[in-house]
Amino acid sequence: MDYFQSIIIGVIEGFTEFLPISSTGHMIVAGHFLGIPQDELTKAFEVIIQFAAILAVMIIYRDKITIKKVDLWIKLFVAFLPLAVVGFIFKDVIKELFDNRVVAIMFIVGGVAFLVVEYFYKESQAHTKNVEDVTMKQSLIIGFSQIFSLIPGTSRAGSTIIGGLLCGLDRKTSSEFSFLLAIPVMGAVSGYDLLKHYKEFANVDWGVYIVGFITAFIVAYITIKLFLAFLSKFTFVPFGVYRILFGLFLLNYYL
Repeated sequence: MDYFQSIIIGVIEGFTEFLPISSTGHMIVAGHFLGIPQDELTKAFEVIIQFAAILAVMIIYRDKITIKKVDLWIKLFVAFLPLAVVGFIFKDVIKELFDNRVVAIMFIVGGVAFLVVEYFYKESQAHTKNVEDVTMKQSLIIGFSQIFSLIPGTSRAGSTIIGGLLCGLDRKTSSEFSFLLAIPVMGAVSGYDLLKHYKEFANVDWGVYIVGFITAFIVAYITIKLFLAFLSKFTFVPFGVYRILFGLFLLNYYL
């Protein structure tokens, strides 16, 4: 991987990780078009830029990462558990789902889901407007909805946000809970991948990795800020439309 590829992948990771449009799907597509081999070095690079995205969330929400917010983190842990258990039990089955056509189809399915949910959703009826007011029951519902993100192309952010909307959170709170939930989820996944690929770091070009890390961090930080500002005026409909159009493009390309 060269510096140009590092920057492009860093931008894609930072931009898509917290938006409901599937970072994994975009990374697969970008890697294909950029000619980046899906080898162990690439996996190691992805671990690095995922840590950059996690760091961006932690800095933005640093006021939530204190002992005083232990109740919030208990709820986030509850939301994390379903994915952790199902992902561990069915990890071999999940690997077999990594197919370009599956990614394309799930882009479309996720887009339709957003359009349907937004059609019936009424922001004025949302009774949870602060991330710290999310109940244990809501956390569990969001946690089970996150299981769908194990299917490539579904989007972890998308599945958790939809879960939040369906159980009474407003758009901003659903998104912020999704951002914070990314810390234990991505931390666990990236930590596991780090243990698997740590030997690869002895052979990497650290300049390329550092550039990718910085790029992913900056883009993720800006994206989260802009996304929250966007939601103060608009809905998730544009993301639903984008997912459907991009999914149709991929389906046509791979078929």
